Parts: sequence; structure tokens; C-alpha cells
Amino acid sequence: MPDKDPAAPLELVASNRAAFHDYFILETHEAGLALKGTEVKSLRAKHCRLKDAHARVDRQGNMELLNFHINPYEHGNRYNGDPTRSRRLLMHKHQITKLAMAIATKGVTLVPLRVYFKRGRAKVELGLAKGKQDRDKRDTLKAKEADRDIRRELGRNLKGRL
Repeated sequence: MPDKDPAAPLELVASNRAAFHDYFILETHEAGLALKGTEVKSLRAKHCRLKDAHARVDRQGNMELLNFHINPYEHGNRYNGDPTRSRRLLMHKHQITKLAMAIATKGVTLVPLRVYFKRGRAKVELGLAKGKQDRDKRDTLKAKEADRDIRRELGRNLKGRL
């Protein structure tokens, strides 16, 4: 049985940087990704798109990832899956229940932040997110610019002293 090393190297496949711009990320969770056929090979080749993807809990109490596009494998065959089908997320039942209660509140959703391979298994990092208004986005940009200016000035001051 492989050791459960929390510092296992991650092979990043895709990242959803727009999610950090459009949402406040309240907390993050890791889930396994159930894939079919040649989807794993296509995912290893980084042929996927996270834009507009989101997760939900279906009527049976299972988590599923919607609008996650995995291109058909280039060297595949007739068993290539539908690129935009809903994919099941693998989580413990108590985690699914906790997330279902959290997304039942108004304005909160689950968005995928990263897709990666961890110890050979496809994983997705989900963020419990609350939507940002335009003014919040402007405030975030102002704070980033101010922080960048401060770091730039500190760097100049340190260079002058050497």
C-alpha cells in the first residue's frame, strides 16, 4: 500500500485563475474525479478547460462536475467519451452533506480551482465560493496594486543600502 505522504508531488493539469477574480473563495476541498476510457490520457496531455465549470449535488446525493470540457483523445477510438458530460466527484458522504448544506445558502457555489494528478489519481480542488460584485473586483485590484507598489519601494530601498 502506498504511503500517504501529504507532500506528494502534484502534476498540475489545469488551473481556473478566473475563479479567484470572480469569486471570494471561502474554503477549499479535494475530490477524486471519475473518468472513463481515454479521458485520462487526454487529461495527462493537458487537453481540458475549466472555464464555466461548476459542481453540484444531484438527487441521489452524489457530487458531479458540470461543464468541465475534456477534449477527445487524439489517438483514441470510438470509445472516446462526450467532452462535456457530467463527471462524478468522489468524496466521503459526510463531506458531500456538509457541502450540500453550504451551497443551499443563497449566493454560494462550488467552482473547480485546479485539476491535477496526485499519486497517479486525477483530483480536482473545489472552492466554496461567493460571487464578487464589480466594486469588490475593483477593490481587489486596488489592493494588489498597492501591495505591488509597496514591495517595489521596499526593493528599491534595500538596493540603495547595499
